[in-house]
Amino acid sequence: MARFRRPSLYKSSEELRAMVRPGLLTAQALDAVRSALRVGITTADLDAIAERVILEGGGVPNFQLVPGYQHTLCISVNDEIVHGIPGERVIEAGDIVSIDAGAEVDGWNGDSAVTVVVPGGDPERAAARTMLADVTERSMWRGIAALATARNLNEIGASIEDAIDETGAWGIVEDFTGHGIGRSMHEDPPVFNYRVRGGGPAVRPGLAVAIEPMVTAGTIDSSTDADGWTVRTLDGSDAAHWEHSVAVHENGIWVLTAPDGGAAALVPLGVQPQPIA
Repeated sequence: MARFRRPSLYKSSEELRAMVRPGLLTAQALDAVRSALRVGITTADLDAIAERVILEGGGVPNFQLVPGYQHTLCISVNDEIVHGIPGERVIEAGDIVSIDAGAEVDGWNGDSAVTVVVPGGDPERAAARTMLADVTERSMWRGIAALATARNLNEIGASIEDAIDETGAWGIVEDFTGHGIGRSMHEDPPVFNYRVRGGGPAVRPGLAVAIEPMVTAGTIDSSTDADGWTVRTLDGSDAAHWEHSVAVHENGIWVLTAPDGGAAALVPLGVQPQPIA
């Protein structure tokens, strides 16, 4: 969801602490939607669940603040890469479903996405979709782990690309990247999911970014539906999308959109996340 502003790239410790609450509220909304995701539910039903959690938690669904968008979630199913609009679509067995959510609290933002394969359906297709979701999630965590020791931000994209390439032939979507986050849901700098020339901004305390690889089982070429939002693969191949908002501070990194700061996934990668002091 593109809504860029150009504030300072680096935030104070107080500002990073203010980002913890919207991050956790975003995580709570995604957890509620994942728990409700099942065969027969509509994407509009899932959207309503997320909206209720965010509003009851004292936040505002920040996707609704994007001009022209009226929903709490983006829900992208099967060949849809990103920005799928919730509506009457009914979830079916074996669907691969990417759910993107964000909350704003006291003017600060959280942003996160998960991909889930609905149980059932053709076992072979389900296995392929589960692998795609797992590869994408693993690449995200490798990128986050790299942030803990990186000198420059573009090292993250190299780590994500390596994690994807070592597991097989997958498509790394290039038309969409991660981004800075803070007072606006989308800020500078861009966070690439692949190697680029140049180091990019310095990784130092105060940096807050959303790391979000999008990976396909086929082409990275895409088209946008007539609704002006839904982006899907041109060849009809499946897609997956994972995202977390992460803060770099004086004592290390902290995943703002994970209740444990990302410890469950990062410790096995040799990174111990530290709460923001």
